[in-house]
Amino acid sequence: MTRRITAAVAALLAVAAQPAGAAITETQLDQVAKSLAPQVITWRRDFHQNPELGNRETRTAQKVAEHLKALGLEVKTGIAHTGVVGVLKGGKPGPTIALRADMDALPVTEQVDVPFKSLVTSEYRGEKVGVMHACGHDAHTAILMGTAQALAEMRKDLPGTVLFIFQPAEEGAPDGEEGGAPLMLEEGVFDIAKPEAAFGLHVWSGLNAGQIGYRSGPFMAASDRYRIVVKGEQTHGSKPWGGVDPIVASAQIVMGLQTLVSRQIDISAHPAVVSVGAIKGGVRNNIIPDQVEMIGTFRTFDPKVRQQIIDGITRTAKDIASSSGASAEVEVAADANPVTFNDVKLTERMLPSLERAAGPGNVLEIPFVTGAEDFSYFGQRVPSLFFFVGITPPGRDAAKAPSNHSPKFYIDESGLELGVRAMLGVAVDYLQGGRR
Repeated sequence: MTRRITAAVAALLAVAAQPAGAAITETQLDQVAKSLAPQVITWRRDFHQNPELGNRETRTAQKVAEHLKALGLEVKTGIAHTGVVGVLKGGKPGPTIALRADMDALPVTEQVDVPFKSLVTSEYRGEKVGVMHACGHDAHTAILMGTAQALAEMRKDLPGTVLFIFQPAEEGAPDGEEGGAPLMLEEGVFDIAKPEAAFGLHVWSGLNAGQIGYRSGPFMAASDRYRIVVKGEQTHGSKPWGGVDPIVASAQIVMGLQTLVSRQIDISAHPAVVSVGAIKGGVRNNIIPDQVEMIGTFRTFDPKVRQQIIDGITRTAKDIASSSGASAEVEVAADANPVTFNDVKLTERMLPSLERAAGPGNVLEIPFVTGAEDFSYFGQRVPSLFFFVGITPPGRDAAKAPSNHSPKFYIDESGLELGVRAMLGVAVDYLQGGRR
């Protein structure tokens, strides 16, 4: 480890020793990404062992802020509760860009046996839960910290300005709170330094380490949350005819919702998904309760399809409940994530940068992704590019790897070096006018 750290310092000093005004080269980016990889892995493991839920990322934010301040960046904290922003001004005039990473973990109990396994617990929706970086935001934070360090060392040769955004609550703010990218924008993150382009990445189990995935145009789905409350009439479990059973009605609604996409949406034109994520009702084996709550999500790529599904969920829930003598209330949350859209011209311009970072044959155009990302809000303000970095060990079938959000989600840490290299590539190439 000592040798690696020494090598990292030596590589950064070599970058700093370049003649003032020289263009930053591909070789420099390769060397710096490689030299920083051990430190990035150390940061990632620390964050993984100390995960924090959305709007509660106080320790993570403190670590990030301390690092950015040590690099000499202008730092602002407390944006959208726990967000951290750093501004790096290069030594030469040029454009302003934003690089973003998310910091929050998930209410998931880890089932991966690693030395830095999370044993953290917290409370979520009134229940005690395990907390895990089951989506890889620990890696995103560490990658952007490494990117910031590399660019800070290159600042004398760097044209323009870089806005580093470390965002809380990408997975959604707790009930009754605001958070994430929308709140950062509302609180003026782009007023600190107005970018003309924004870049972000996501580690992805569906790709092997060493691979990058992208898609031009619509990339990740719009995401909505819904809540259905089915109201019946409580009675003894031995006498169901004495009341109205909301559990049976809810079961019928769950099955009915599955026909929205399979029978009512033209998925040959636009993919869509409707899922029920949780059902709660009743407290005792022999009491039929008076109501059942279910919550879920639906994903779409087209506004008309989104409205079709909203109408379909409402119609299905109310009509099935009514047929059972019950009633249903349907709420669609107002905090929907829009489609994550990769600007077509920006994607075309930066694709060679990704290919140089990953090497020939390792940058793959991938199908629509029904997962969602609130990076999409940044993309509504400025042209943006969001891409995936593979983290399933080479040689394993990535299609069968535990997915992001699984308690068995696993990161092959060799993918972190590529994450830094890719982020450096798009940032430096854009600021220097792009290499063709």
